[in-house]
Amino acid sequence: MAEGDRPAVHPSSKSQPELGGISDLSSKTLPGDSTYAGSALLAEGTGASAAPYATPTPGISRTPSFSASSYNEDISDTEDGSFFPPVERLTMFDFIENLALPQRVEKIQTSLQAQADRFKRQQSRLKSTGMNTRDRVVDEWRRRVPTPDEQLDKYRKRMRNSVDRLSEQWSQQSSVTAREKASFIAGVMNIFISGYLVGGRPEWFPAWYTVQLLYFMPIRFYTYHKKGYHYFLADLCYFVNLLAVLSIWVFPNSKRLFISTYCLAYGNNAIAIAMWRNSLVFHSMDKVVSLFIHIMPCVMLHCLVHLLPPETQQERYPAIYNIRYSDPDSPQHYGLLDMIIWATVPYLVWQLSYHFGITVRRREKIAAGRPTSFTWLRKSYASTWIGKIVLSLPDFLQEPAFMLIQYSYACLTMIPCPIWFWSRWASGGFLAAVFMWSIYNGATYYIDHYGKKFQKELEALKKDVAKWQNSPGGGLGPLTPGDVPNEHNKSAPEIDRIPQLDGSTGVQQAIDGEVRERK
Repeated sequence: MAEGDRPAVHPSSKSQPELGGISDLSSKTLPGDSTYAGSALLAEGTGASAAPYATPTPGISRTPSFSASSYNEDISDTEDGSFFPPVERLTMFDFIENLALPQRVEKIQTSLQAQADRFKRQQSRLKSTGMNTRDRVVDEWRRRVPTPDEQLDKYRKRMRNSVDRLSEQWSQQSSVTAREKASFIAGVMNIFISGYLVGGRPEWFPAWYTVQLLYFMPIRFYTYHKKGYHYFLADLCYFVNLLAVLSIWVFPNSKRLFISTYCLAYGNNAIAIAMWRNSLVFHSMDKVVSLFIHIMPCVMLHCLVHLLPPETQQERYPAIYNIRYSDPDSPQHYGLLDMIIWATVPYLVWQLSYHFGITVRRREKIAAGRPTSFTWLRKSYASTWIGKIVLSLPDFLQEPAFMLIQYSYACLTMIPCPIWFWSRWASGGFLAAVFMWSIYNGATYYIDHYGKKFQKELEALKKDVAKWQNSPGGGLGPLTPGDVPNEHNKSAPEIDRIPQLDGSTGVQQAIDGEVRERK
């Protein structure tokens, strides 16, 4: 076919113009993007591969993709190809897009420069704000930190308050309250009146004991219920006091009730002074009542058995008279075995009532932390051999083991009761020994309590001194301006080198340096 007979090829897209002819090279997709969408490669072929027609106009391709492999395939027959076509092959679209590219680049550069300027301004503003905030914090800190003179005055004031507080707590006149003073007076008077009645009027002692019991028990119930200790009121010592009242006022003819009361009072109650560490502390109403509950029934029974004349006993307390003046072969003459057997009966009544009324019915409250004698003894004697044995048992066996140990303890304390019952001097000596034990416990309490209290205050005072000496701000240096520690006593502790504080010796130094009397 001739060159003029070639059919016209219509464009494949709307943006492609109709050209009169298309070369073999321009019919393929050539590399390039939108910038070079209308470009074509000019290949100088050799031999048969050369185009038979001159300077054909290539078609415009808008394909944005570029493939190096296709490009290499397209120019594989060319010997010296150039990526950029000659000027005669450029179209109008190439010129337009070449003109728009610098504008885009300039716009991008302008945007980047604006972002950089804005970032620099923000960084400068943050830096300025941070410096201003730091300056304000430093100024505020400098304004709030006291001067060395203010620190020294504050130190002196704190030291003076500590010394005054220590002096006030050490002085009994300022630390003991009015109620404790009343308890102290009542305790001393109780000893005086009880001693007078034992020696001069033993027949009045049961009434004196009953009056005190009616006075102390409501106080004990109120205070223990307020503290959550009211389960202690069901212990054996309170039950023994109830038996004593019933024996002397309600059933004075009951020999078995009296002998049971006597064995439990001289056995469990008296020895409990050592076991529970009851102490004679006059200013403490709680300790006075505890000692009264344990020792006063014994003193009352001693008066009834050994100090009353036989006529009074026969008239007012026939059970005591029948037992004491009975024939040794008579059934009314109780020996050790009889005493233990008849004392076991009320003990079992109390133990079963305590177990089902407190341990079983109040189990949840006890588990929640409500104290009882069992929980107290378990904690107090946990380090002893008997406590370790009980705690090594399973939980369901600990309470029965405790009850068995408690009953064994009660029986052991009853063994010398026949001696106390038949011998006046043995009974008096036993009561004197028990009472002296309580006095020893009270003396130990006074010395240890107030001695340790003073020691704690002194330790707190030393800590205050060390705190102020090691405080920031350079410390106190010499404790007073111009003071220098003794060169010969550099090894002494800082607390021993504190100078006397103003105001502690009757004078107080003013800020301006003049001395005036302390008001």
